[in-house]
Amino acid sequence: MTHPWWKTSVVYQIYPRSFMDSNGDGMGDLDGIISKLDYLALLGIDVIWLSPVFQSPMDDNGYDISDYDDIAPQFGTLADMDRLIAEAEVRGIKIIMDLVVNHSSDEHPWFESARQSKDSPYRDFYIWRDAQPDGSLPSDIRSYFGGPAWSFNPATNDYYFHQFSTKQPDLNWENPAVPEAVYSMMNRWLDRGIAGFRMDVIDLIGKDVDNKVLANGPTLHAHLKAMHQATLKGRDALTVGETWSVTPQTAKLYSAPERQELSMVFQFEHIELTFDPVHGKWKPREFDLVALKQVFAKWQTELADNAWNSLFWNNHDLPRAVSKYGDDGPYRVASAKALATVLHGMQGTPYVYQGEEIGMTNVAFKAIGDYQDIETRNLFAERLAQGESPDELMKAIHKNSRDNARTPMQWDAGDNAGFSAGKPWLQVNPNYPDINVAASLKDLDSVFYHYQGLIQLRKTNRTLIDGHFTLLLADHPQVFAYVRETNEETLLVVGNLSTHSLNVPLPETLSLESAQLLVCSGTSRSQLTSTLELAPYDAFIASLT
Repeated sequence: MTHPWWKTSVVYQIYPRSFMDSNGDGMGDLDGIISKLDYLALLGIDVIWLSPVFQSPMDDNGYDISDYDDIAPQFGTLADMDRLIAEAEVRGIKIIMDLVVNHSSDEHPWFESARQSKDSPYRDFYIWRDAQPDGSLPSDIRSYFGGPAWSFNPATNDYYFHQFSTKQPDLNWENPAVPEAVYSMMNRWLDRGIAGFRMDVIDLIGKDVDNKVLANGPTLHAHLKAMHQATLKGRDALTVGETWSVTPQTAKLYSAPERQELSMVFQFEHIELTFDPVHGKWKPREFDLVALKQVFAKWQTELADNAWNSLFWNNHDLPRAVSKYGDDGPYRVASAKALATVLHGMQGTPYVYQGEEIGMTNVAFKAIGDYQDIETRNLFAERLAQGESPDELMKAIHKNSRDNARTPMQWDAGDNAGFSAGKPWLQVNPNYPDINVAASLKDLDSVFYHYQGLIQLRKTNRTLIDGHFTLLLADHPQVFAYVRETNEETLLVVGNLSTHSLNVPLPETLSLESAQLLVCSGTSRSQLTSTLELAPYDAFIASLT
């Protein structure tokens, strides 16, 4: 069976401002990324997903774009971007860029024109409504970043709609000129040599604001089909949509091949298991492995034959996996390896977020002023004004602030973790002298080399790509185990995701006599027996046939 290249690939996400600074201004840049391409090639990844490097006032760290065709000066130039694409290609690495087209920056020329006059040719590029007859806001829709989703525009005496920051006005996809402009821009970047797009909050572009339908709106899939026809058809590209609202059923609408929309989507059901049903991530719940396994098994099973999964623990918006699902204390290395093992053994395309491959952890800044993330700052101010305890708010921020993922990459034990010769834009996690790339590369038992082995296995083992998924020990509160089966091979994947040593009986139907260990993160095993002895955060992948 011939697969699209992205089914056998592993993607590495780079958050550019935090990856590597080449010029000492405290912010990562394209030259910094180029300087670390050999490191990424050593890890074995096939694709870089580059968070936004476009021209931007950086209200939301680049997810507020003021020019889709130029590079922000703090990251470099278009020539640097061309060089990154070319240098990555030399190493067999493709680049996908972040497509942020649910909204633009309020400093984009389109919006700067639209806000000045109702007669602007760009007026209908955005969503405007008058106040209610009593002078109140057009509706009670809230912004994801806190406060109303409507902001007043004095020049035209009405309100514009924004689901995120006030500086991120939503684009009006019901105006045909908007998708036309977006498709042209996408084609220019694809022609420039990138291999596709990660599509930011793409499930929001079909919204019906008046009926308060924001995600999976009535025109969403028509827009995605038109986008495919206008930009992706005939190109060998990877597209992955960020879709917080998606279910296994609706995921097939996005990514079933015959629908010709996207390659895959990011679903967040496993992430939201630790969110409070009412208060969301700011009142986090404890990690429940049984529930997590049920979610993964559901997605593995339901997408198996007609769509494709993306596999991830963390990204630039989420806390560090080892802190959320593992143990960032004594078992940091073991739990980082175990989490990687059980994720990379499933069917789908794995995404590794920068620093995940060395087991970077959450950070716990003591003062709210040490945080740079707009969502975190807004939340603290808003909830504090509502009378919530600052100590409780800081506990939630320590667990779930987006800055947990955004502290600078830890390259070595030198000044600023080797990230910058200047003062970093965001403080480095204080544990960098112990957790860094240089130390990882010297230690053959490090998290890095475990990831390298998992990535290499995906390139050579077809069962990881094609094998049917069956969950084992579904109700076990500490062990994540499953098999992947084709007609030729059965893989057994087991991870003890706890700090306890366990004896775990395996199903009698498994043939263990000739088992061959392919990847092991803990106990060295010459053979498998019907009852496994698992050390804390022990994990392995074994071929049984």
